[in-house]
Amino acid sequence: MQAAAKPGPLAEALGAPDDLTVSATVRARAEGIDGQFRPSPAAADSLFSLRTQLAIEYDAGPVRFGSELWDARAYGEAPTSSITTSDVNTLELVQAYAKIELGDGRKGAKGGHGLLTLGRQTMDIGSRRLVARNRFRQTTNGFTGANLEWTTHGGARLQAFWTMPQIRRPDDAQGLQDNAVKFDLETTRVQFFGAHAALPCVLGGTFETYGFRLAEQDGENRLTRNRRLWTLGARAFARPAVGQWDHDIEGAYQFGTARRSTGAADLADLTVSAWFLHAEAGYTLKGAWKPRVAALFDAASGDGGKAGRYGRFDTLYGARRFDFGPTALYGALQRANIISPGLRLEAAADKRTDVMVSYRALWLENARDAFATTGVKDGSGASGRFAGHQAEARLRHWLVPDLLQAETGGAVLFKRGVLRSAPNAPASGNSVYGYFDLTLTL
Repeated sequence: MQAAAKPGPLAEALGAPDDLTVSATVRARAEGIDGQFRPSPAAADSLFSLRTQLAIEYDAGPVRFGSELWDARAYGEAPTSSITTSDVNTLELVQAYAKIELGDGRKGAKGGHGLLTLGRQTMDIGSRRLVARNRFRQTTNGFTGANLEWTTHGGARLQAFWTMPQIRRPDDAQGLQDNAVKFDLETTRVQFFGAHAALPCVLGGTFETYGFRLAEQDGENRLTRNRRLWTLGARAFARPAVGQWDHDIEGAYQFGTARRSTGAADLADLTVSAWFLHAEAGYTLKGAWKPRVAALFDAASGDGGKAGRYGRFDTLYGARRFDFGPTALYGALQRANIISPGLRLEAAADKRTDVMVSYRALWLENARDAFATTGVKDGSGASGRFAGHQAEARLRHWLVPDLLQAETGGAVLFKRGVLRSAPNAPASGNSVYGYFDLTLTL
């Protein structure tokens, strides 16, 4: 059963009854980048973005009906800005669902309990590296279909789903610049389904395993890479705790077929063989700030351009900010053609303030493929595999607890090797990015 939640300021102001939940968040962000790493967009860019979310849910007993409206807009960007559907999605009903409670959720019950969600919805699955509801990003992944979650009395959890991923719009350059209102689509030509299981008390923590299937094909006026991918993976992790070691190890293998591009003339279905790995070990020290120090390692395969084969890992519908730094106008790193060890330090001065700094060294897994999401590529491999370094910092503070939070941060990409010498590498110096957020939660 759903635990009773304390009504927020908006619900109280509206006098909402106990069976009606109403909430909203508004986030304003100013950000800018200089020394662009991408080959074609403006060397320097800045924008102001505004994201508004309004969620309503009615509890009718064993069934809950809910909806969530997202409105994400961007202003003041350069005419050749790198903004995409990750930045703009106006007046979209991302969620419109019915949630049906199943089984017996009472304390001490011998059976299990579950939740079946039907309709438009967002999903966080496992580590969120392959399926996620986005937080830092302006827009989120949305899915239309059925999602069943079941938890046994012993704490084991199984999730199975079949969905049509929502295709965000506007998806043309002019529509994005104009913040045009164009409703998202779903189609059986793009299907995403699979299962995820989590077992507690395994290897000193939790063990997860999963299998996902993405099947897409070209639609009317919409070209795709015709990805028909299976992704099989596993994860073992223990959550951070004061005075204890923690870990997070995850790996996945991807296979099937896909095309190298979305070009109308590209009709070759290539055999896919790709992988990714994340390994993290941390320790949380005792003390007022409870600092946590963690060693990180991430790697994902790239594509060597071999005839009939494709090797670049596809991160599907995952989030990456928590592993690789800020996205938005930045977002240089991703789980694709990368090898990156690093260090991270996190600390919380009190319940209102926390800080994080991190460092990563960067290499290409395959010298012939584009590095991560930069688009910088030397097809001959002559520029080598070293790409440089990334340093990142973030500070968050609740100006008014649980109501108004400020966040600021940034990243510097110190370009070296391929990011300077590849044929299409921009001669723009190191990439410097910064942002400032204000988030109001009602």
